[in-house]
Amino acid sequence: MIVIDAASAVPPFEQLRVQLARQIQDHTLPVGFRLPTIRSLATDLGLAANTVARAYRELEEAGLIETRGRAGSFVSAAGEASRERARHAAADYAAVIASLGLDLDEALAIARAALTATRLNSP
Repeated sequence: MIVIDAASAVPPFEQLRVQLARQIQDHTLPVGFRLPTIRSLATDLGLAANTVARAYRELEEAGLIETRGRAGSFVSAAGEASRERARHAAADYAAVIASLGLDLDEALAIARAALTATRLNSP
């Protein structure tokens, strides 16, 4: 179940993206599951179609879903590979931090700032 909080400071597309990503990652939405069409989900949630389209686009860029033209959008098996790639990147980052002698709090602050900047600068 997706719930969009209109009073939240988090944009609706991001609320939708996060909730769908969580459901994909915890296998509530299994690999191969057909997602609702953009228009139907937008109508169900009271959102603009462009809002849902942006969330779907970002999920596709992350490898969590794939769009098959008129057939629709489906949960992708590639999501597991995406998480593995993220784990490797995190391990590489941890190795760099250790070699520089930075402490955990500073390393997390740097990573958080980079993730925030990336999210703010994404289309």
